[in-house]
Amino acid sequence: MSQPSFPLSKLFIGLALAGLVTACGGGGGGSSNVKPSSTPITSASTAPSSSSLAQTSSSITPILSSAPVASSSTVAASSNGVASISSFIVVDQFGYLPNAQKVAILRDPQDGYDKSQSYTPGAALSLVDMSTGQTVLTAEAKVWNKGEMHSTSGDKVWRFDFSSITTPGTYAVVDSSQNLRSPTFKIAADIYKPVLKHAFRTFFYQRAGFAKKLPYAETGWTDEASHLKPGQDTETRLYDVNNRAVGVAGTEKDLSGGWFDAGDYNKYTNWHADYLINLLHAYLENPAAWGDDFNIPESGNGTPDIIDEIKWGFDWLKKMQNSDGSVLSIQGLSHASPPSSAAGRSFYGPASTSASLSTAAAFALGGKVLGDLGINDYAADLKTRAANAWTWANANPAVIVHNNTGIYEGLGAGDQEVSVKDQTIELQRKKTRAAIYLFAATGNTTYQTQVTGNYGNRAQWVDHWIENELVSWLYYANLSGADATLAANIKSQYASAMNANINLGAISADSDAYRVTLGGDSNFTWGSNRSMSRKGTSFYNLISYSAGNANGDTVKNAALGYLNYLHGTNPQGMVYLSNMYSLGVHSSVNEFYHTWFTNGSALWDRVGTSTYGPAPGYLVGGPNPYYDWDGNCTSSSPNPGCGSAAPNPPKGQPAMKAYLDFNTSWPLNSWQITENHNDYQVAYLRLLSKFVNNP
Repeated sequence: MSQPSFPLSKLFIGLALAGLVTACGGGGGGSSNVKPSSTPITSASTAPSSSSLAQTSSSITPILSSAPVASSSTVAASSNGVASISSFIVVDQFGYLPNAQKVAILRDPQDGYDKSQSYTPGAALSLVDMSTGQTVLTAEAKVWNKGEMHSTSGDKVWRFDFSSITTPGTYAVVDSSQNLRSPTFKIAADIYKPVLKHAFRTFFYQRAGFAKKLPYAETGWTDEASHLKPGQDTETRLYDVNNRAVGVAGTEKDLSGGWFDAGDYNKYTNWHADYLINLLHAYLENPAAWGDDFNIPESGNGTPDIIDEIKWGFDWLKKMQNSDGSVLSIQGLSHASPPSSAAGRSFYGPASTSASLSTAAAFALGGKVLGDLGINDYAADLKTRAANAWTWANANPAVIVHNNTGIYEGLGAGDQEVSVKDQTIELQRKKTRAAIYLFAATGNTTYQTQVTGNYGNRAQWVDHWIENELVSWLYYANLSGADATLAANIKSQYASAMNANINLGAISADSDAYRVTLGGDSNFTWGSNRSMSRKGTSFYNLISYSAGNANGDTVKNAALGYLNYLHGTNPQGMVYLSNMYSLGVHSSVNEFYHTWFTNGSALWDRVGTSTYGPAPGYLVGGPNPYYDWDGNCTSSSPNPGCGSAAPNPPKGQPAMKAYLDFNTSWPLNSWQITENHNDYQVAYLRLLSKFVNNP
């Protein structure tokens, strides 16, 4: 219920975010999570040591207030004039849409790195308007699951629901009985637009061979164009495992452009094609989210910036295609910080069937979308290239290139090839996915036949693991020329599967304390934040592709729950995006595994200790209970960097707490937890963009 003001004998809340904020918790109880000042911290500051990874931060840290003494219309002052932000009260630190469900999580640790701490909420909590000090709602926090511990997080949980408050403003959830509150957040219709801009602009920072200059790059993250020295991307050679330093002379190709794939700079064709497909779907699913004002060099040209960035990605992919239609599998780049200082040669791997099919799919969808936007010549070229890649793959159905393995050992890092065990099945699925988009682009019945003959009831099971494939089937089901029976079957099966216990059934049963579920703790793996993003999108697909008749508000709020989790409604109380303090958050990722923002860099290592910290907006991999240090650390001659034990956290924690805010490379291998990846980023962008300019 609403209250006119807060009881005068209780807690003072500083008005309008006044004062210096010192972040608490964050990073799985690891190194301190300090919010920077509004100007860069000097490089003389000392970065926290990765050897002290088991340090547990304070559960609450005071906000120093410079606001005037509270009057009767504000929250009353405590004896020392400070208020405490608590890691026990977690919220979406950006905020909430006015008509969305709004739920703060209150947590009492029972297991994990913070189990020695405890919290029980007071009998009533309040929602306070931080600009006026007025209490707008007072209500009881409701215990989840009769007070049982949530095994995925190790927490006992209560919830404070303030969905009834729709007035735009800046707020905090307050437990006056203990002088604790949540971080501030906003309620606003456009709350996620600036977040989308930061998250999308990471693709600009990931561009290879493109100068990052003001005003498009922000101060602190400028750099000259990378990998354009002799022997680099414009003169890329075929890789030779027996002559790794120079490759095969006489095989040079101009493969400049594209995006660094992740924290490493390599470019993997299968994955790159998938990024383009996902970005195209992000645009198609809500064009209104994507303006021409994201401050990239192409902004203001009359074309949505996401389409401009997609074209940048296609321009590289076109260079990877041979004259016979086949597509090269990978390009390996040298590494240094900043990227422009990298000096080693660039190498490529030979064409493969999977790379050609993935590229055919991307070219075809790009040709369809860009053609519909009137970018006709470019679109026509993409369609031709798609057909050529399809034709080559059809004639060469099993050309396999496992990069960084066997004769390709040392080329790239992760292996992007189809699995050995399911090679035939996975290649057939890639072929069918390409056929879906080729049919959309051309209407050719040859592609339709491939599609109708290879559905295999794929939408009978819906989960984040196959969301990328299922969205292609849903897209097909909405094409005007689609086989009517198959289209109806796809939608019906998808809708039915979404009613299962791991999807809408889990929402109606309220099976997860944090209002998210991945269908069991075993699904918290490397890249769990990507899984969260895809899971959220799998709900919204019901709306985007008109599948079934589930209640629209239920679906939207289910999807938003996953976004809220990524934005701070998690046991770390952390926004899982890098360096988002410019948007007023209390705790976000301060360091992550990336070659540019490398461990120990005086400029970019860590927010608050390096001059700038990493660039903003990167989604990190997230909690991973399967994390472990390198096998070298348990050998007879361990590297000194191992220390005495694997860092805990993230090791040995409940799934949601298996996180640490660190970027140490080998042998502690922080990439299992904090590395960025374009695949994570596109999954997050697809989810986030559903809630920007979308009434």
